[in-house]
Amino acid sequence: MKKFKQSLLYLIILGALLAGCVSQPAPVIVPTLEPTATFSPIQVVDGLDRSITLDQPAQRIVSLAPSASEILFAVGAGSQVVGRDSFSNYPEMVKEIQDVGGSMGNYSYEMIASLTPDLVVAAEINTPEQVKALEDLGLTVYYIANPSGMDGLYPILDTLGALTGHSAEATVLVDSLKARVEAVAGTIAKTESRPVVFYELDGSEPAKPWTPGPGTFLDQLIQMAGGINLGSSLTSAWAQISVEELLVQDPDLILLGDSIYGMTPDQVAARPGWENLKAIKQNQIFGFNDDLVSRPGPRLVDGLEALAKLIHPELYK
Repeated sequence: MKKFKQSLLYLIILGALLAGCVSQPAPVIVPTLEPTATFSPIQVVDGLDRSITLDQPAQRIVSLAPSASEILFAVGAGSQVVGRDSFSNYPEMVKEIQDVGGSMGNYSYEMIASLTPDLVVAAEINTPEQVKALEDLGLTVYYIANPSGMDGLYPILDTLGALTGHSAEATVLVDSLKARVEAVAGTIAKTESRPVVFYELDGSEPAKPWTPGPGTFLDQLIQMAGGINLGSSLTSAWAQISVEELLVQDPDLILLGDSIYGMTPDQVAARPGWENLKAIKQNQIFGFNDDLVSRPGPRLVDGLEALAKLIHPELYK
C-alpha cells in the first residue's frame, strides 16, 4: 500500500511538471540576418592592353580556348563555365558544357549571347576582330595573351582567379606549380648531360617535318627539362627541317607531339633515311601528349615533368 502511494505521488509530481512545461510560452527565435555580400569592382588589363572591369566576380563564363577552360577549372571556377569552345577536352567534365563552336575559327555568337555570360574568356587562338564582335553584342571579354615563359603563366592564373572569385584557390595553385617547377630544376641540376631532342609537331611530310624553333615555349621547356632542342638552331619559331639536317644533328631522342593525330614510333622508324638516326637505332622514340606543352595553362608543369622523365630517365628511377 505504501509503494502504491509513493508511485501515485510520483505520477502527480510528473503530471504537474509536464503541465508546467506545456503552459510556458515557447521562446521567440529572431532569425539572424546575414549581411549582404559586397564586392569592390575588379579591374584588370588584358592581353590586348584593354581595361576590363567587373562589378563582382563573374558567375556565368564562356571560354573560347582550351587553355582558358583548363585554367578556369584549375582555379576552381569550373562550375561557373556555361559555354566552351569545341576543342576544350580537359578536364573530362568540360565536355558536358555547351559547345559554342570554334572549328576553323567559327563561333556561334548567337549561342554565346543566349548563354548570357557576364564574362567571355578568349586567348591568342581568337582574333581581335572576334573580340570586337563579342563586345558589339554587349559582352565583357577578357583576352589572354600567351605567356613568353613559365613565370608569365602565374599572373594569368591569379587574374582569372580574381575575375571569378577564386583568388585564394589561384594562390594555392600558383604556389603548388612553382614548387613543382623548382623540384624539376633541383633534379635536373644533378646531371651535366644534355641530350639532343627532336620534337615533331607535324610529320605529315616525312621528308620535311615541323618542329619548334628558338624562343618558343617548347624550346624553353625542353631546356628546363635538361635537354637541347634540336630546333633551336633554326631561324624561325615553327619550322620545317630536312632529313639531311636531322642526320647532321643526330638527335638522342625523338618525341612525337603528333602522336595525338596517329603518328607512331614504328611509322617514324620506317621513314626513308631515318634508319641512320641515333634515336632510331637506340629505339628512343616516344609518343608525347602535345596538349601538355601547347596549351598555356597549369598543365604546362605536367608537360615539364613528363619531358624531364623522358630526357633524363636515370634521374627518376
